[in-house]
Amino acid sequence: MPHIPLPEGLPGITGGFAFRPETAAPMRRLAEVLLRGDSTLTSGEREMIATVVSARNACAFCRDSHRAAAAHHLDGNYRLVDAVRDDHQSAPISAKFKALLTIAGHVQQGGKQVTNDDVVQARAAGATDLEIHDTVLIAAAFCMFNRYVDGLAAWTPTDHDLYHRMGERMAVEGYVRPGT
Repeated sequence: MPHIPLPEGLPGITGGFAFRPETAAPMRRLAEVLLRGDSTLTSGEREMIATVVSARNACAFCRDSHRAAAAHHLDGNYRLVDAVRDDHQSAPISAKFKALLTIAGHVQQGGKQVTNDDVVQARAAGATDLEIHDTVLIAAAFCMFNRYVDGLAAWTPTDHDLYHRMGERMAVEGYVRPGT
């Protein structure tokens, strides 16, 4: 049960967004830029960063919704998303993306956990400064989003099909709603 009277039937962050639309609009725009805007990282990769950070923060709603969005960007490849979420170092992804996920994991623990060595390793694997920047910002933003959802005790569904449909909508339509 939510800590405040959020609109019924709206899962996770959408309940908080409906409660206070004036704060929802900039948060939606931020998510749109970070996860779907111009980048050399694919939307699938960026959604996997969101998934990994959300999983580490134990935010089930964000973990499962962004897991589904990542899979939709990756032609339904939930297996890859789960492998990255569970242990990115052994997942079948590039060395560059592994290094970026290490940075994201350190941001999730605390911004000062990111070391110069993390950045050197990411650059050595081919990451650009923009990719490093965006990884840090995605990880930091998802720490905020996760705490927003869980801090309100927002409704977190358990239905896989609901998350699958939600992920498809996020992947296809994005995060900004008309009029916001």
